[in-house]
Amino acid sequence: MKADQIIKNAKIFTSDKDKPQATALAVKDGKFVYVGDEAGLSEYEGEVTDLGGKFIMPGIIDSHVHVTWPIGFEYATIDGAIACCGKQEALDIMAKVIREKPGLKRYRFIMEKTSLNGEELMKEDLDAICPDSELQIQEAEGHSIWVNSRLLESYGITDDTPDPVPGLSYYERKDGHLTGNIIECSAEVPIILDSAMTLTDEQIDAALNRWISFSLDAGVNVVFDAGIPGYAALHERVYTRLRELDRQGKLPVYIDGCYVIAAPWQAKEGLEELKRFRREFDTEHLKVHTMKIFMDGTFRIHTAALLEPYADTGMKGASTAFNKDELAELLKQLNEEDLDLHLHTVGDAASRTVLDAVEIVRNELGERFHIRVTCAHLEVQADEDLGRFAKLGVYANFTPFWHSGNGTGDALKPLITLLGERRATHMYRCKTLWDSGALVTWSSDSTIYLDFSSWNPYLGMEVGMTRWINEKTNAPEAIRTIGPFVPGNEKMSIDEMLSGYTINGAIQLGIEDKKGSITVGKDADFLVFADDLLTADQEGFSYNKPIDVYYSGKKMK
Repeated sequence: MKADQIIKNAKIFTSDKDKPQATALAVKDGKFVYVGDEAGLSEYEGEVTDLGGKFIMPGIIDSHVHVTWPIGFEYATIDGAIACCGKQEALDIMAKVIREKPGLKRYRFIMEKTSLNGEELMKEDLDAICPDSELQIQEAEGHSIWVNSRLLESYGITDDTPDPVPGLSYYERKDGHLTGNIIECSAEVPIILDSAMTLTDEQIDAALNRWISFSLDAGVNVVFDAGIPGYAALHERVYTRLRELDRQGKLPVYIDGCYVIAAPWQAKEGLEELKRFRREFDTEHLKVHTMKIFMDGTFRIHTAALLEPYADTGMKGASTAFNKDELAELLKQLNEEDLDLHLHTVGDAASRTVLDAVEIVRNELGERFHIRVTCAHLEVQADEDLGRFAKLGVYANFTPFWHSGNGTGDALKPLITLLGERRATHMYRCKTLWDSGALVTWSSDSTIYLDFSSWNPYLGMEVGMTRWINEKTNAPEAIRTIGPFVPGNEKMSIDEMLSGYTINGAIQLGIEDKKGSITVGKDADFLVFADDLLTADQEGFSYNKPIDVYYSGKKMK
């Protein structure tokens, strides 16, 4: 047989459990036609490339990213990052910037909530330093903002305005009056990203092309886009640009997209919108077949839903966006339409609700229930739920870059304050889930197109193996941690990291028949490395990068 490409003398990690290793491959018409040893190449004709023992693996699949969300941040200027110790210092820093840059319509800052040292920042405090312009401060984790009265007035938000998702995403009130603190994505994202709809197509394309360039360089050829909460118009506009880029042959990265809803009362309309997205955004490299729900929030602002109370407040945090019965009803509707479900689940109460809902539907429908359900993040899990993922067929998606503790310095200390020692020392239990037989996938989950350091899949692999960001890690010095994050028995092996970033990701997205492994008949997506990743040092693994990148047999790098 005449082949377009023949490679021999390689060390090939196939991600195919039936044939995990090979030394040679052949490609024709963008597909693998042979994978095996060099003896089998005798049946193929064509130019042969001797790789001299170089390492080959399938293209990377990042199973939870945000492609559309970063567009909103791309051209929104931050006037200052506030590094302070207490409320008054934060106010002084902002007041100085406002004096130096008078007359802006809106001032934008970013700050860690912990910088307030437990003090409350109210709209009256912000009004005192900025009475005539809008002022917003984004909490560094991205799940809440503080705003002044002028900005609330611009949006018509009053003491009587209904909360977007009561108990989860809301306008904080004290004695019935707005405090200026807006909690969680459905309430705050439309404000943070409100200038994005004025962007030109050229500006959107320029930002997307930066991300595409990074993806090609890193060998990321498939992603799941986890969407934008509360801002469907921007989400759709970016998908429209992605569709146009693909029609022009300028979108080499395969994007598996979604439609986001936030609450049960949005389910009916959201289902129809998702079906419309599936029809309208259907090109070679852009598909949409998944509903996305933010079931809870984050620990730092106490919106992650917990089965037992937070250690510092004595409260269980936010409610989940759906209860188990509401979610079960949605699952049945999605199943009928052959649509999948992907959920943000940080706290154990959030994932417990998902597992309970899936169990309800499986008991009712039996083998007729066939859709893919994925829980993302899974920072804290109840012991009794760990075995239920495999039993119920629920997929577990982790962001391994966070597995150093998702903090800096002594990442454990603030988590013990929030969660208590037992939970803080039993987080990110990916290895336990893997060993239970659950399908585990990996992701980067970043929302900003900056230097793309946190998007680096090899950083995810390193931290997944070491649970540590140190001086050998290809990451900013500011996020180094003082030692490996506990528990140490949750560290992954390199072959588990590679499988989670390849074939497991393909299974999560339902494209395992054409992506995810170096297998005869699949798309010839593969990466070539100078060094053997299977024997590479774990510390510093994040510096790895492919020297050659092939998508569908075409050399991209």
